[in-house]
Amino acid sequence: MWQNEGVTVTRRVRATPEGRTCERTVNLPNSMTMSRIACVPLLIWTLSTSFPIRGVHGEQEILASLLFIAASITDGLDGYLARRRGQITTMGMLLDPLADKMLITAGYICLVAMNPGVVHPWIAVLVIGREFLVSGLRAIAASEGFTIEASDIGKLKTVIQIVSVVAAILDHRWTEWLIPIGRSVFVVPVHLVALAAIYWMTFVSILSAVDYFIGFWKKIDHASQSTRRRKASFVLSRRKKQTQTAPTP
Repeated sequence: MWQNEGVTVTRRVRATPEGRTCERTVNLPNSMTMSRIACVPLLIWTLSTSFPIRGVHGEQEILASLLFIAASITDGLDGYLARRRGQITTMGMLLDPLADKMLITAGYICLVAMNPGVVHPWIAVLVIGREFLVSGLRAIAASEGFTIEASDIGKLKTVIQIVSVVAAILDHRWTEWLIPIGRSVFVVPVHLVALAAIYWMTFVSILSAVDYFIGFWKKIDHASQSTRRRKASFVLSRRKKQTQTAPTP
């Protein structure tokens, strides 16, 4: 994410002929984010059965893996450049998480059809549901004036997601790699790596969601109650208060 709690960011603006100022939304970080969104339909096409480059040497799987890795690299690079160059924009804050979710969702949905033996439907539903949950918590936090920063577990989840998607794509063609080193042969168990990465990613996704929910729900719920009490104090009652009169002797 491009926004950090407690950090004040100065946005670069330029003057218009009418004397107004506007935010520069077309910059390098935003262009990288939009390129990641553009990679989503390309990834879906590359992982589909209609992709024209398909062979026994795994051309389709290698191209899809390289495309997903390149798009994932821009995830961290655009945020770093935006903070470094002071180019944090509203458009970037909107598109960055959207691009992440579109890329991950497209990858797992395609893998359910491409390699169902590794990526089961319930895994894809769980991962996508976790993204919706975190987005909902972030929206509630933003409405209450809080900022939910990415935790270490969330960052670990992102790395494992990239590894699991790439491993599941390669597992579609290869079960293992035999790499000759001198007179010996080094065996890379692609299938075992894919299974381990997928299930480890599922566990970390659940752990990350629980961490978000427990860590911020108390603060958010407390802020919501305070806001409701403040709003209730401005509600005027239309009922007339009954005044008690003292009984006459």
